Formats: sequence, structure tokens, C-alpha cells
Amino acid sequence: MLIQHYLFVDSCTNVCIEDCYISNGDDLIALKSGWDEYGISVGKPSSNITIRRIVGTTPFSGISIGSEMSGGIKNVHVEDIHVFNTGTGIRVKTAPGRGGYVTNITITRMRMDKVSKAIDITEDAGEHPDDSYDPNAIPLVKGITITNIVGHNVTSAGRFLGLMESPLSQIYLSQIYLKLLTPMTWTCLHVEGVASSVFPMACSGFQRSSDVVGNQDSM
Repeated sequence: MLIQHYLFVDSCTNVCIEDCYISNGDDLIALKSGWDEYGISVGKPSSNITIRRIVGTTPFSGISIGSEMSGGIKNVHVEDIHVFNTGTGIRVKTAPGRGGYVTNITITRMRMDKVSKAIDITEDAGEHPDDSYDPNAIPLVKGITITNIVGHNVTSAGRFLGLMESPLSQIYLSQIYLKLLTPMTWTCLHVEGVASSVFPMACSGFQRSSDVVGNQDSM
């Protein structure tokens, strides 16, 4: 299936997106669940979502979660993805005032060719629809597994930027090999997790179960 607009999933349950080629000027696939106080009020999460066998190109993000996620996003499985000539391969973004949660996310077997940033998970991104949002509605990002990722011609490995009030937690990275064009590696703040066989080496905040990197080019 050829798609020239991005796929937007908002407050949906039991969704399967598969076997698509997507080329557009926005995120290829975006998962959301409402914006600030409106999403909190409705309280309808996006959940039980499967995304597989997707190929695409965009100046923005390949797989994007948030930043409007105030109703919650959970139980997402992503596999067999190929993005090229893309801004960011994997993007998870929230902000104070969102509330809600992103949890139980698995992304595996993804190839990135010529991307600006491989992985970007931040809790300080996003605007607000109006001035009625609660600045004390702090989002929770917990339980994200990213495995079997190969990147070629990658400008920057990426970022893991949590909030002091709500660190990124239970982030598991495994079998990640990124061939960088520049020395720019990971930027991390308020993140807790485990990294196994990750190159370039994951930054502090990640416990290392193994620092041995296998050759992932055969993916």
C-alpha cells in the first residue's frame, strides 16, 4: 500500500498498521491520545497497537509517539521498519502539562539509512492548546524496549531527556549499531535503564549488561 499522508492514530484501541510504503512531509506514523486537559478529561488511551513491515521516508519522524498523549499510550509493538532520508527514526515526546503516560512500548528490527537522529525520547517538548493546562500534570514515560536497530549514515545517535520530577525509567536498549557521520553521540538527562550491546556506548543512567557490540549489518 502506498500512502502519501501520514498515519495518525489518536485514542484508538486494537489497531494494526502493516505492509505500507509511506512518503510524506510529516511523521510517517504518529500515535497520540489527546492534548493536555482535554486528553486528560476524555481519558481514552491509544492501546494494543501493532505496526509492522513499514518502509518510508520523511523529513520528520518515522515512528512518533506524542507529544499529545494526555489520555495515555500503552501496549505498542513495532517491528520490521525501514526508514531512509528521514529526520528522526524513533521519536517519543511529552511535556509538563500533558499528564498521561507512555508505557509498554516495544520497537524491534528497524533499519535506518541516512537519518539525522536515530532515537529521540524527551519529556520537555511540545506547545499547549491554551493557557488552561495544569503545569503540575507531569507525564510518565516508562517501560520502553528498543532492540535490533541498525543505522547507516546517521548524524546523531540521539537523546534521552527525562524530567527531574519524572525520570524516563525502565528504558531497555539492546543490539543497537549506529554508524555515525560525526562524533555526536547520546545526550542523556534523568534516565534510568539497561543497555546491552549498544554502539555508540549508551551514556550514564544506563546500566550496562554488556559492552560488546556485534556486527548488525546482516539485518
